[in-house]
Amino acid sequence: NGLTIEHSSVSFAEMIEDDEQDSREERAYRMWINSLGIETYVNNLFEDVRDGWVLLEVLEKVKSGIVNWKQASKPPIKMPFKKVENCNRVIEIGKSMQFSLVNVAGNDIVQGNKKLILAYLWQLMRYHALHMLMNLKLKGKEVSDAEILAWANSKVKEAGKESVMQSFKDKNLSTGIFFLELLDAIKRGVVNWRMVARGKTDEEKKENASYVISVARKLGCSIFLLWDDIVE
Repeated sequence: NGLTIEHSSVSFAEMIEDDEQDSREERAYRMWINSLGIETYVNNLFEDVRDGWVLLEVLEKVKSGIVNWKQASKPPIKMPFKKVENCNRVIEIGKSMQFSLVNVAGNDIVQGNKKLILAYLWQLMRYHALHMLMNLKLKGKEVSDAEILAWANSKVKEAGKESVMQSFKDKNLSTGIFFLELLDAIKRGVVNWRMVARGKTDEEKKENASYVISVARKLGCSIFLLWDDIVE
């Protein structure tokens, strides 16, 4: 289905976006982390990951059993070297998951290096998304993009709705209506249709897309995108 995990030769530095992208990326990763249901709620991404604990929690959610909690220090952490130890373990685990982490040390996270933190999280979220999709099975086989598309359309149709997703790049998805109908088909009554706009204007699309994220989180979904991504 095209979902392959490549041990890419792309350098760590090449994954790093310019600082002007920090705001949107920070929101995306914070949204994803908070959707995982870890014990710690992340308010400020770059500050909250500096002791390594949040990243260890996320790693454990993404790949159960990968963290040796006996070797980890839980906040509040008063001794700086304990934070470095946590972050060193974050780097070690990342390397064991084939992340590109050349010349990256735990202290880079402790120091709040935004670019390196974002690059690490990009690899971690990508790993999570790819493995989640690869673990989907249909009659014992990996599910293809076409089968995911067909499943979504059939769920919406079975619920008595007429919306259709032609492809994952369908421009009509920007209204948010299809996603809301799909979520409501998965759990009837979860969408309050009085809160849904027609999606004709940019503002209405934004409102609907934001509501899609809210409903998905209510259902316990892992969130890999922002409302901006739906509208665009």
